[in-house]
Formats: sequence, structure tokens, C-alpha cells
Amino acid sequence: MREEWASLGSALASFMFLWAVIRQFFPVGPETVLIKYIHKLTSFIYPYVRIQIPEYTGQGMKRSEAFTAIEAYLSDSCSQRANKLKADLGKDSSKLILSMDDHEEVTDEFGGAKFWWSSSSRSTRQPQVLSWYPAPDEKRSYKLVFHKRKRQLVLDSYLSHVLKEGREVAVRNRRRKLYCNNPGGSGYGYRSGVWSHVLFEHPSTFDTLAMDPGKKLEIKKDLDAFRKGKDYYAKIGKAWKRGYLLYGPPGTGKSSMIGAMANFLDYDVYDLELTTVKNNVELRKLFIETTGKSIIVIEDIDCSLDLTGKRKQKGKKEEGASEEKKNLPPGQEEKDESSKVTLSGLLNFIDGIWSACGGERLIVFTTNHIEKLDPALIRRGRMDKHIEMSYCGFEAFKVLARNYLDVDSHPLFDTIRDLMEEVKITPADVAEKLMRKSGDEDAGSCLENLIQAMNKVREEEASKQAHASTEEIVKGEEEKSGAEEEEASKQAVRSGEEMDGEEKRGSRADGVL
Repeated sequence: MREEWASLGSALASFMFLWAVIRQFFPVGPETVLIKYIHKLTSFIYPYVRIQIPEYTGQGMKRSEAFTAIEAYLSDSCSQRANKLKADLGKDSSKLILSMDDHEEVTDEFGGAKFWWSSSSRSTRQPQVLSWYPAPDEKRSYKLVFHKRKRQLVLDSYLSHVLKEGREVAVRNRRRKLYCNNPGGSGYGYRSGVWSHVLFEHPSTFDTLAMDPGKKLEIKKDLDAFRKGKDYYAKIGKAWKRGYLLYGPPGTGKSSMIGAMANFLDYDVYDLELTTVKNNVELRKLFIETTGKSIIVIEDIDCSLDLTGKRKQKGKKEEGASEEKKNLPPGQEEKDESSKVTLSGLLNFIDGIWSACGGERLIVFTTNHIEKLDPALIRRGRMDKHIEMSYCGFEAFKVLARNYLDVDSHPLFDTIRDLMEEVKITPADVAEKLMRKSGDEDAGSCLENLIQAMNKVREEEASKQAHASTEEIVKGEEEKSGAEEEEASKQAVRSGEEMDGEEKRGSRADGVL
């Protein structure tokens, strides 16, 4: 027995020595060659083809659109045949949307053929390395299995059918979102991008918007033409986007207009705060991360940044502050947190070469002072449609009366119409007077409150005009009196000069004599 063990150990040692020699001269190990031929043999015998669709692809680890479409397709067509399901709220929050859970398999039929879909996920342990695009902690994927004989059917029809149906289901079930940009663009890969969001549930619609009906119809037609204009924009060689400028006094419904546009088009909203964007590069990154079917909003564009392109001279205070910064000890210098976004960068964002990265986007600017904006920023082609949000007219008032009081006519309407021709009042002020403050108030009392408010505004305007007229009269009299005094002074100076001249001439005459 002892001799047998000794011979076995010697044989193992010889085998290990020979194995090391073989690995030295043959870098590709025999096991690799063996596995390769086993796979070939299996593929020759195994009659099925497998296609894997991972959730994240590409260097930036962006979620695959194909994965999203397949997920929506399976949730709609195959969820009734799955045993393990997961649920999420649907578009209107009134029902749950079911989808296939991980490690589950369902069958699908198309064109007389059967297809097997399965989902899988596995956790990945990555080293703690700081990266702009860290790998996901969990890798999810879908796998499609079908018979070799159906390969052409899959390539020609089935995959296109799945993507088309899945995208339509995703649009029907998606919940619209309101995005805001993270300060400083502190996003790390797929985990927390440069945008954060909440669900968008703004109640404003064009039916509730206080505006002239003809103007609303014109805007709706324009939006509908844009939504259906993909082929037209491609034909004319223009990026599929459109700019809107909403301008007017505060309280005229500019934000409500944005909500109505989003609800009409069923688009997401990106609320871009320019003051938190560090530079033009970060602005482009924000634009790239937006999706189609969205409205990009910059409110109060005239207050966001100094976008006139003009340099301002430093005042004494700014010069003193700069001197204080120079006198700070080393290492205590203040960081410049102001935005470095320039007018050129914003123009490139709107209609430059970067604006063609994606389609079906509306860009909306709002302002209370259109005269403060640089003409290059709001010219046609950038802000294609200018919409003035003006004071409340009688037609807009009737919309508010129907919304707040459920009345389409009232004896006080004629009085209100006459007052609105004389008084400038915003829709926000009108809505505040029409809103019932208690259960005792009826439509008549609310309309009386509005009439009193407009009468008060009319009296204040009349008082201001009278005061202004008085000031003009006083100013005119003061200017007239000042002019008379100045003329008298000039006359006195001229008289003195004449007397001096006569004295000089008399003295010359005495000298001659």
C-alpha cells in the first residue's frame, strides 16, 4: 500500500510538471479549446436561438430604450400568463400596472410561432472606485428564445412588432413628471442624474385658462401641428423643436399656460434654473439628458442671468469687495459660485448644433419685461411664437366666472364689461375676488366684490392721473417762473454790460479832451 501511494504521488507530480510545460508553450489552454468545441457541438444539436437584452448599455450606462419597450410590451401582453408579477401605479393612479417579475418565464405567440421570454437579474460587487459612470449594483436583462426556423420571422417582423407595441404601451401607461436640475449638476451615472423629478399633476387646461377663446384655439392648433410635424421638420431640414415666449405683467397666467400646454400635449416638463448652472458645458449636458415629448421651461428669463452680452462697470462697492478678497489670507479665498452661462451658450442651447440632439421638445421662456431681453434671444427661429399674456378681458372673465361660480350669465355682467374696458386688472386678481371664501357667499356677492375692487382701481387710477396732471402744471409753472427769472437775470447782465460800455466810452472821450 505504501508503495502504491508513493507511485501515485510520483505520477501526480509528473502530470503537474507536464501540465506546466504544456501551458508554457500553448497559451490557450486545452480546456478553452474543449469548451469551444463543446459549444459548437451544442449549437449544432440545440435547435433554439437566444437573444439577450440588457437593461443598461453603452459607456454612460444609460437605460436601454429597447429594454424599456420590451418591459412595457410584456406587461401588457404576457402578464396574464406569468406566475410571479410586480405592480406599480398606472398613469391615473387608479389602477395597478402588472409586469413580469425577475426569474420568470412566459410564452408569446406571433405569426403562428411560439417565443419564450424570461427575465433575470444578478447582483454585481464592484470595488469602491469613484467614477462618473459607476456600474449598476444589479444587472437585469430579458432573454428571448425561439426556434432556428423562425429566425427570419423574428428579424423581419417580430422584433419590430415588440418595439412598436411596447412604445405605445409605455406612452399610455407613463406618468408625466416635472423635472428640476440639480445644483452644480451633481449626478453620478444612472443613479442620480443631473435632473431630479416629481410627478406632474398640474390641473390647468385650456378649458380653465382665462384667455380669449380665439387666441386659445390658435395656440392649440399650433401645438397640435408641432406634435404631428416629425416628417415635416425632417423634410425642411430643421430640428424637431419649437420656441415659445410668454410675456406680460405678473398674474396674467404664464405658468398656467405652461401647465395647459403640458396637459394638452401629454408632455413632461423640465424646469431649468439657470442660476444654478455653472457654465455652458453643464448647460449642454442638461439638454442632452432631457427626453422627447417634453417642455423645457426657463421662467423669468430676464431675471435669471445678465444675458445682454454687455459688460457692466464695477461700482465702488464691487471694487471694495474685490480689494477685500485680495487681502484675504492664502487658502481663504472665496469661491466664485456665480453662473458662467453666457448669451452665446444659451443661444447654442436653443437653436445651435446641440439643439438637434433629440426631438419633439418645446422650449418656453417667460418674462414680465420683454423689452429687457436681447433681440438675438427672442428672434423668430429661436422663440418662434410670441404670446402676450395680457390683462383680463370680458371673454376671459366669463371663463373664470364659469370655473369659480358655475354661471354663464348674470345681471351684473354688463357692469363688469363696462368696467373692464376702463380698468386694467389681471386674471389672478379677478380669480381672487370670484373665489368663495365661505359657504354663505353666492355668485352675486362674489361679483359685487369684483365690481367694488375694479371701482377702487379706477378711483386710484383717476387719482394718479389727477396727481400727475397737478405735478405737470406745477412743474410747468416752475419751469416758466425759472425761465422768466433766468431771462430777467440775463437782461440785467446785458444792461450792466451796456452801462459799463458807456462808462468806458465816456472815459475815452475825457482822455482825448
